[in-house]
Amino acid sequence: MNPVSKSLFVASAAAVLGLQPARAAEPIPANQSVRNVVLVHGAFADGSGWRGVHQRLTRQGYRVTIVQNPLTSLEDDVAATKRALDRQDGPTILVGHSWGGTVITEAGVDPKVAGLVYVSALSPDAGETTAQQYDGFPPATQFVLDKTGDGFAFVNRERFKAGFAHDVGDDDLALMRDSQVPINLAAFGTKLGNAAWRSRPSWAVIATEDKAFDHAMLDHMAKRIGAKVTKVSASHALFMTQPDVVASVIDQAARETAARR
Repeated sequence: MNPVSKSLFVASAAAVLGLQPARAAEPIPANQSVRNVVLVHGAFADGSGWRGVHQRLTRQGYRVTIVQNPLTSLEDDVAATKRALDRQDGPTILVGHSWGGTVITEAGVDPKVAGLVYVSALSPDAGETTAQQYDGFPPATQFVLDKTGDGFAFVNRERFKAGFAHDVGDDDLALMRDSQVPINLAAFGTKLGNAAWRSRPSWAVIATEDKAFDHAMLDHMAKRIGAKVTKVSASHALFMTQPDVVASVIDQAARETAARR
């Protein structure tokens, strides 16, 4: 296949699948009001997985802050996110991956938050628990947890690749698996006091090969919160493996919220 035919094939395939071709990262206008981004990681990970997203956004001119969640309770993770928000100098896009979606849903009522981006993320309503989001959907059989005696959990070592990050290279996969940050499972039973998506515009990036959540569950949550949805072929670790797509949606959220302001 010659280069021209290959380009046409890729473009046609993207159109059939409803995908948008990756846009070159453009510097943000000097007068754009929404210039801050706060990234919130999920369970079993830490903030280092946002490296690619951080690089892309900072090159565009965004001020990016990465939260390090202790994963000891919803209250503790929300407090960590609020500390990051307190350091922002203006309107901010708040981004959460997986469990981080619960955190931004609670913390996102902060007046500095202009918009929310959910990256294969949970989005409970006020008065609901995170655990309730799984009700009515098949269990993710490839996503296996090992529970500790004190109520925390890790992703099973042997199932980590299949359940969490099948599209991650071997070296990075081993580091992710061996540096897991366990989450206190009691956090999933904590009721939220706020649902920021009820008062903030929302975007959702959904990994179509996610094995940590049922796909219908991800679609249901995104529809309920009225999010603008982008889908990408990726594992649950899309915050790491699809930095261009994730960063592009964050950029879109910032530009659109800035235009509204």
